[in-house]
Amino acid sequence: MYCPKCGKENRDDAKFCSFCNSELPGASSVKKEITVKTSGLAIASFILALLSCFLLFFAIAVRGRRDETFIIIWLITSLVAIILGVISLIQIGLSAGRIVATGFATIGTALPFFVFLLIMIIAICKPPRASRMVCGTNLSRIGKAMLIYANDYEDEFPRAGGRNSVWSPNVTWDAIDRVRAYSLAADGSGGKATISSSLYLLVKYAEVMPKSFVCNKDTGTTEFKLSDYPNRNTAVEELVSAWDFGPEPWKHCSYSYHIPYGLYALTSSCEPGMAVAADRNPWIASPAAKAKNFSSFKPDMPPWNGTAEQARYGNSVAHKGDGQSVLFMDMHVDFEKRPYCGINDDNIYTSLPMGIGHPQLGEPPVPFDSQPGSKEDSVLVHDPPVTRRR
Repeated sequence: MYCPKCGKENRDDAKFCSFCNSELPGASSVKKEITVKTSGLAIASFILALLSCFLLFFAIAVRGRRDETFIIIWLITSLVAIILGVISLIQIGLSAGRIVATGFATIGTALPFFVFLLIMIIAICKPPRASRMVCGTNLSRIGKAMLIYANDYEDEFPRAGGRNSVWSPNVTWDAIDRVRAYSLAADGSGGKATISSSLYLLVKYAEVMPKSFVCNKDTGTTEFKLSDYPNRNTAVEELVSAWDFGPEPWKHCSYSYHIPYGLYALTSSCEPGMAVAADRNPWIASPAAKAKNFSSFKPDMPPWNGTAEQARYGNSVAHKGDGQSVLFMDMHVDFEKRPYCGINDDNIYTSLPMGIGHPQLGEPPVPFDSQPGSKEDSVLVHDPPVTRRR
């Protein structure tokens, strides 16, 4: 093929002259265009990443930390956002510029991972004192209400039932009156009551809300709400009309209380160092754990000289076994790292039958049967989970 401009001969398939570089006759002047599109996967990843952040905020700030459903949805949404983001980044990298939206894909991949990492760092670095403060505040509020109650009831601390009622597995929590609630005789004697029903008197008569009886570290325990029990007696339409924390009160009360049934019920004249209430007793089963094996407990002081771990074994299961928040008779609340913190280093979770034995050790309480051995023997107990009847 001859070039019409310079007259030189070129190959038949040439498009441009090899000598003057001019376009030869028959050469196509149409240039091939490259089509560029935005990655749909990248946009989907970005949207899901933003949605996961919203779900996490809603789960924690609005519905509360106990809403496991939203936490699970957040985890699934975050995982899908990361997977789609990674896939879109690979597609964009292999497209040679034909697919864009690297920014969307990067954010969709990194944002959920960053939020998850931030939560892990906060969880690891968060001091345990935060949960202890909540528990301490609850017990302090309960203690102040007990003083108000005692002032109205001849210096006696909350004690459900009649004059000689005994510790029992259940009460009729939605009864129309106290006689039916505690199965009292006509003259007000006899009857039965729970540990939690004694504490519930503070809800009825001292304006303490049920949420004050829930430790945020007591797994399986939630705030008592009448709406959770729609089949109750129609006479119980308000919290002050009930007689206990529902048909399964152990699920709604995190704290143990000095046994109020017997010779050594608390009054405002008791020693200031007497332990009144604390986190659950480790030797009694709870929604969070089975009762501990008492033989594994050994105080880290003479004559037992146990290890720190053996001594910590006697602590409440709440707060990771580091100790327990304790309310004392003088109404101060401390976080005690050992259970033997009562009068004369008395173990607040054990009893001394007949007042004989070592107060730091004692004997584990037997639900519905144990009693303090003396007026200085603190025995803080809670109701064990049992099958209750109306």
